[in-house]
Amino acid sequence: MAYEFLGPEPIYRQIAAILRARIADGAYRPGYAIPSTSALCEEFGVTHRTVRAATRLLVDEGLLVGAVGRGMFVSRPEDRQDAGE
Repeated sequence: MAYEFLGPEPIYRQIAAILRARIADGAYRPGYAIPSTSALCEEFGVTHRTVRAATRLLVDEGLLVGAVGRGMFVSRPEDRQDAGE
C-alpha cells in the first residue's frame, strides 16, 4: 500500500507518527520486532534512509530498541525512559 504524505512535516516524522500509533494501538507489541526496514520501505514507498530516520526518532523517544543483526523491537514499558529527562 502506498501512502500519500501531506503537509509540511517531513516524511520521516509522518512515518514515525504512524509507527508510534501502531505501537500505542497494540499492533506492534512490546518485546516483538517491527517489520524490517526493507518491508517498511516497500509499504511506505520511501528509501532506507527515510525509514532509518523515522525509527531513529522512535529509538530516541524510547519506544524502539535496536538489536544488531536482529532488527528493531518495541521496548517494554518498564524499560522506557522519559525522553524529556
